[in-house]
Amino acid sequence: MSFKWRVFAFLIAIGGGVLGILGAIIQELSQGSLLVAFVAAPMIEEVMKPSGVYLLLVRWPKVLTSRLYTALLAAVGGLSFAVVENIIYLQFYFPEHTQALVVFRYSACLAVHVVCSFILGFGINQKLLASIRGEIPLLKGNKKFFFIPMILHSLFNIVAVLIQSRLGM
Repeated sequence: MSFKWRVFAFLIAIGGGVLGILGAIIQELSQGSLLVAFVAAPMIEEVMKPSGVYLLLVRWPKVLTSRLYTALLAAVGGLSFAVVENIIYLQFYFPEHTQALVVFRYSACLAVHVVCSFILGFGINQKLLASIRGEIPLLKGNKKFFFIPMILHSLFNIVAVLIQSRLGM
């Protein structure tokens, strides 16, 4: 694959992560309980962050030359999502934030988004398309790549709430 296509895929992955923030915003607007933060948010965010990679799979599948490359592109989407989310959190939700919150958001939160997106990226493949088309059962052979990131993200959110309350963030 040419350098031009690699740059194109990288930019689409970044754009998908930024676009994925819309799912998080919709989820935030409907947030009314911790159940949403611990269950709905991880599900919505993990599915939305690799939006650009889904587009590549559907429109330019030959760009996704391997599962590892696809997972790396999904991680890029997770990274761009995390950066935008951090900016929103620090500018709008916690404008009077501490340095500890900045460090936490740009270390732990960023890492969780990237790692979870990387794992989910292994499930973005032709089997996913076949399950969407109804040719095979939904997520057949790919379930673990979707559920593990959602569970990890949910557990992280629970721990993050506890840490933030102890640190007074």
